[in-house]
Amino acid sequence: MNGLIPTPDFSVGLINVPAIIVALAVTGLLIIGTTESARVNAILVAIKVVALTIFIALTLPVVETANLSPFAPNGMFGAYSGMGIVGAAASIFFAYVGFDAVSTAAEETKNPQRNVPIGLIGSLAFCTVFYLLVALGAAGAIGAQPVLAADGSAVQPGSAAFMAACALTENADRLVCSNEALAHVLRVIGHPQVGNALGTAALLALPSVILMMIFGQTRIFFVMARDGLLPEGLTKMHSKWKTPYIVTLFTGIAVAIAGALFPVGQLADISNSGTLFAFFMVSIAVLMLRVKDPNRHRPFKTPAVWVIAPLSALGCLALFWNLPHDAKMVLPIWGAIGLVIYFIYGFRKSHVGRGIVDVPELSPDAPPGPVPPMPGAPAPGSDEERR
Repeated sequence: MNGLIPTPDFSVGLINVPAIIVALAVTGLLIIGTTESARVNAILVAIKVVALTIFIALTLPVVETANLSPFAPNGMFGAYSGMGIVGAAASIFFAYVGFDAVSTAAEETKNPQRNVPIGLIGSLAFCTVFYLLVALGAAGAIGAQPVLAADGSAVQPGSAAFMAACALTENADRLVCSNEALAHVLRVIGHPQVGNALGTAALLALPSVILMMIFGQTRIFFVMARDGLLPEGLTKMHSKWKTPYIVTLFTGIAVAIAGALFPVGQLADISNSGTLFAFFMVSIAVLMLRVKDPNRHRPFKTPAVWVIAPLSALGCLALFWNLPHDAKMVLPIWGAIGLVIYFIYGFRKSHVGRGIVDVPELSPDAPPGPVPPMPGAPAPGSDEERR
């Protein structure tokens, strides 16, 4: 009888339906309001922090020095792009992209000159410590040796050869071959129930990452549209929720389509390539503005800019060079598309480019103080703002 009942197979497919559902749900939450989104995000982050703290507490006591040797089996650069220490740094850069969303929320932050730097540096330091402890617990508890092909050769992460190597019997229990690495570690060291719970917590907390990424991107699009680089209709605010709902909906649909059709690892590397290029250009632009416009009003200041900015630019170039080849090749294509849009539309429409001061802090007589709220946002101290 059981043989007559069809059994669904979710291991293969062309469209990732859960990715669509999560992306659209997060988009709807962001449209409803920034305050509501922040509350939900705080709950999801709390779940994540508790889960990681439990993982660290259970794994650090069983860390063995032998599991950390050789410490860097693939070396500094590895046999392929994406391997080795630098290649890993280029890939996990995706985990740090969310910190950039803090700066995009400056217009909606109380006392941004004080609170934005604290949020950026504090969250960066806090998460870096967590990343290091989690990595130590995972690798030190069960080991994290590289996966090799049947002939003993190195394989590039995410490649077809890597998948084939993970299918080999001797590699079945390797940490890098697990789809839920931290839960896998806990099961191996004798905590299967906690591992299952951690996997559930990771599933629940995942939307917090998507929420912050979509939020940051919508604010970037909003500012571009307000300047005229994109159609100004994207800046339209919702009459009830006071959020830029059109640009948020546009961004959410784009994220849902990409998440539905592309592997998450490939999307992460593609995102890294664009983000590294953007950070590189910011580093160069900061230096150029210090020369071309030294008297500009600067609500935020970079200390030792002639040391930090060049190091930042060089670091971005080094990480970009060590991304997988396909991810690097996507950047010139999208960059070319962006330049076409800019010269056909944005070049003629930009308010700042035409000398129209559209951003208050660019005014030469702008007083020091908090950045004004976005157009259409509730006034400070009003009932809507308190809501």
